[in-house]
Amino acid sequence: METAALIVVLVILLALFFDFTNGFHDTANAMATPIATGALKPRTAVLLAAVLNLVGAFLSTEVSKTISGGIVREDQIGHGILPSLIFAGLIGAITWNMLTWLLGLPSSSSHALFGGLIGATLVGVGLSGIDFGVVLSKVVLPALIAPVTAGIIAFAVTKIAYAITRRYDEKPDGRDGFRWGQIFTSSLVALAHGTNDAQKTMGVITLALITVGWQSGAHHEPQLWVIIACALTIALGTYLGGWRIIRTLGKGLTDVKPAQGFSAETSTAATILASSALGFALSTTQVASGSVIGSGLGRRGSTVRWRTAGRIALGWILTLPAAGGVGALAAVLVVWLGGWGVFIDAVLAVILIMAMFLRSRRNAVTAHNAFSEVAASGHAVEVPDAPPPTPRQRRVQRARKAEKRAAREEGR
Repeated sequence: METAALIVVLVILLALFFDFTNGFHDTANAMATPIATGALKPRTAVLLAAVLNLVGAFLSTEVSKTISGGIVREDQIGHGILPSLIFAGLIGAITWNMLTWLLGLPSSSSHALFGGLIGATLVGVGLSGIDFGVVLSKVVLPALIAPVTAGIIAFAVTKIAYAITRRYDEKPDGRDGFRWGQIFTSSLVALAHGTNDAQKTMGVITLALITVGWQSGAHHEPQLWVIIACALTIALGTYLGGWRIIRTLGKGLTDVKPAQGFSAETSTAATILASSALGFALSTTQVASGSVIGSGLGRRGSTVRWRTAGRIALGWILTLPAAGGVGALAAVLVVWLGGWGVFIDAVLAVILIMAMFLRSRRNAVTAHNAFSEVAASGHAVEVPDAPPPTPRQRRVQRARKAEKRAAREEGR
């Protein structure tokens, strides 16, 4: 029992570290577009996001229950090995999170967590340890549907925003006012991120507590100290800022204009908040990326650069199996060596994480240079500097030309 308790403590610490990486990895979800459009300064943006992540973590626990009492069938797994498997799964999630952070790739921290847990459980227990019905309904289907839905909403909102602000008399269109609106909409996204993503760590810790009898398995509601710890940790990670990913999402996807940013954030916040209420463990990154692409397509004359969009989609697709593979490898050591396997996993994880962190220092991306250049990924949506005229604008132009011709004829 003492060994199991020690492993649970390690799981809690590792889960909180994952929560921290989730914060700095996903800061871009809320704040990339308002920084890109100049609505908020970088440091102000991440501070605001951190505070709202903290608040959002207290709003709901439905996603936490999906993690702690849905994906993994704890009743099918011996409580002696389950904490070790959770530990192995967390190593898979954190390793993938750190790698994609190093590469500046906006992958899904949520799916890294799911993949790590599923991979470790499959090695340690087999297919019986996973509730694939819950995985399909609460993870896979939302992952496919949510980004597309968010993109469609963002596309429609962008079209409406440009339509209602379009001017035909060559006067200012007033679209810069959307920068002020972005402060509100980006705040909603940060709030939604805290509501959805912090709960995933709460669910992992709750599951670990249940396995050693520190919490009753009759309910899966996270304890208050778990909520507070996860909220503070994700807020701290958010404040430190994932500048590499901010640069890719804010400038690498599309040249974001204020009206687009407002539309993308409105769509992202609405999609995530609705899904959190239903217990869907969404990827905030996927939803935000879908919204940014949809808002880019909402501008006249835009085209998709499929190579960049494909690169980002590839990161989404690889996340579950890649994190699952690392989690499975970590679980092999746990199954073979027991407590020593946990120790070896921990040492290897520290070495890998430190190596990636030191590698990142060679080409550091900070608040000062996050937008100094377009990310290597280029633009997923290409928009011409001068969008083609609308049908009404063409009619107005023809009418003006006719008036000028008539005036010249009268002058003769």
